[in-house]
Amino acid sequence: MTQLSFDRNNTGLLVVDPYNDFISEGGKIWPRIKEVAEANNCVPHMLQVLNAAREAKLRVFYAMHHRYRAGDYENWKFIAPIQRAAWHRKSFEFGTWGGEFRAEFVPQPGEVVASEHWCSSGFANTDLDLELKRHGIQRLIVIGLVAHTCIEATVRYAAELGYDVTVVKDAVADYSPEMMHAALEVNLPSYASAIVETTEAIEAIALTQAA
Repeated sequence: MTQLSFDRNNTGLLVVDPYNDFISEGGKIWPRIKEVAEANNCVPHMLQVLNAAREAKLRVFYAMHHRYRAGDYENWKFIAPIQRAAWHRKSFEFGTWGGEFRAEFVPQPGEVVASEHWCSSGFANTDLDLELKRHGIQRLIVIGLVAHTCIEATVRYAAELGYDVTVVKDAVADYSPEMMHAALEVNLPSYASAIVETTEAIEAIALTQAA
């Protein structure tokens, strides 16, 4: 088995949807994710990976879901079920606490927040690919929410665009263990070059710092 390693010159950390609605007590969607997220310490692991990346001076990017605004979707001819759910829940509503970054994940100066995605992939109809390429990024380490939707769609799209992707499996979460299994054990192995635990990711990131 090849040891995981990264080059800081072409590797970026991609943090997906660290909104209060997803990963904070009181968030609209947190009750649906809490059991799985707490079972694998998802949020603490996300923070560990983010801090390791910052310490190693890896570039950090954020792929954030569209924040609901009044009038969204009302005149659309077709709405995907996941968008209809976001509409009805007013997920990540703009101007509310739920639509803000959880405090520990607020971007620091120099970190890049891509334009918001309307469905699941962080690449579709956004400037994420442009930002990554303009910063010389060819490899991605992916953490965040939700495993079988935004994480899976973003990783698939990244692979289609030619990026090499590592997923940190205990720094993602889902609505059920079955959904986690489908994403991490069935679907993502076809697109991610590596699916690792936080400990392994942090060790590899630390070696990047020493290179």
